[in-house]
Amino acid sequence: MSSTLEVTLPRPEIAVLTLNRPDKLNALTYELVEALHDALDAAGNDNTVRVVVLTGAGCGFCSGLDLSTPNPDEAGGGTEFPRSGMRWQERIAELTAKIHRLRQPVIAAVNGVAYGGGFGIAAACDIRVASPSARFCTQFIKLGLGGCDIGVSYTLPRIIGAGTAFDLILTARAVDAEEALRLGLVSRVTETPVDEAMSIAETLCDFGKFGVESTKQVLWANLEASSLEAALHLENRSQILASTSGEMREAAAKVLRKG
Repeated sequence: MSSTLEVTLPRPEIAVLTLNRPDKLNALTYELVEALHDALDAAGNDNTVRVVVLTGAGCGFCSGLDLSTPNPDEAGGGTEFPRSGMRWQERIAELTAKIHRLRQPVIAAVNGVAYGGGFGIAAACDIRVASPSARFCTQFIKLGLGGCDIGVSYTLPRIIGAGTAFDLILTARAVDAEEALRLGLVSRVTETPVDEAMSIAETLCDFGKFGVESTKQVLWANLEASSLEAALHLENRSQILASTSGEMREAAAKVLRKG
């Protein structure tokens, strides 16, 4: 595994991915992006891993693209600019799609700045918790780019609503942890975001694997549902499949034993 990404398993069911460039606020390089792809693929193919926690080393979550190497040669695959730049852009953006598609829930423990691509990665996660020092900013439009990048035009309106998303994306203003909590961008603010993310992960590990994974799929799918009836159909199908997995009977027995 790359030195720019630390992967730990505090328990076999929980994978903690820590962006490890603290001196650069964990800015994204080619090496780090590829390491993240590899780690997410490995988690997705691991039947033991139930939850993924994503965080950053030091005092930042991820400050976005490392502008000292905005168009690394390796990312172009032998192509020339601007085609190489497009390929690099697509490779970074694929991270958010991969997090979104991952069968396990992904919890972002945002311990500092989440700017640009870092904001996009955090927004792609299923749950976000933050430290009081957390800051969120789309950043892109300040750099002369379009404000919509790394999936934020899809994820952010679904998290905080279209009106507020337009405000944050068009103005690229920074949001602190308190405002992020008020807007619903994060669900919890704590001095120890990684510990809080681990506590959530451990709670999810107490539930049936199929139930948790299908719930993530249904929640995201029903954000695009055309009607309540379509949403109910997908929910009902998921519940029927869960009831045949055996986990439902085990969970019911566990609840009954507790009283």
